[in-house]
Amino acid sequence: MADKDTSVKNPLQAIGLSTKKEDGLQSMGLVMARAGLGKTAILVQFALDCMMNNNNVLHISIGEGVDKTRSWYDDIVKLLDVEAVDLPELMSRRMIMTFKESNFRKAVLAERVEDLVQQDIFKPECLVIDGFDFDAADRTKVEELRTFAQEIGIKMLWCSAVSHRGDDRVSAAGIPAPCHEVDDLFETALLIKPEGDEMQLKILKCEASAVDPGTILTLDPSTMLIQQS
Repeated sequence: MADKDTSVKNPLQAIGLSTKKEDGLQSMGLVMARAGLGKTAILVQFALDCMMNNNNVLHISIGEGVDKTRSWYDDIVKLLDVEAVDLPELMSRRMIMTFKESNFRKAVLAERVEDLVQQDIFKPECLVIDGFDFDAADRTKVEELRTFAQEIGIKMLWCSAVSHRGDDRVSAAGIPAPCHEVDDLFETALLIKPEGDEMQLKILKCEASAVDPGTILTLDPSTMLIQQS
């Protein structure tokens, strides 16, 4: 990543979700892009924002190791304007949990989270699931994730999904495959899209927000930080 040339203190504010988050409403968000276009960087920015607002974040990384996921946080923290933040305390509000793609199931996740809570090790308030295979999942599996988040009191659940070049299926709300048939389960849906030399973050869906669908935010292409307007 490049040297810090910008600061983002509140990426949720950039898409109009701060009030929703502060109200403690349960919400499910989706970040979509083709493979390798920066979904994890966006999810980490949202996670850090939740952490800086005193929420515990459980980051589920599917198909990636703990070290690689942790390095995303380390890199982005260096780029953000967090000089006044106690970094050890901030990172104590985050736990990374990894799964192999073949082993990720709602039942296994629920068991591991229950162990953390019952042993008073970590109680998540926000949940990030990075790498969930929406291509292989049916509607029931996505509904199970939403129900699980509601049952354990999650304020915000963010997921990432890979869209595919050449797959033109899209929902009425503009959400591309493979999430076009489950778009009603998400209050927020964002699409990372390259346009010429720019990287854009398009708001496809954003209920109960000051930002209208169709709004386009700019991403710094070298850091993937959300640019404040």
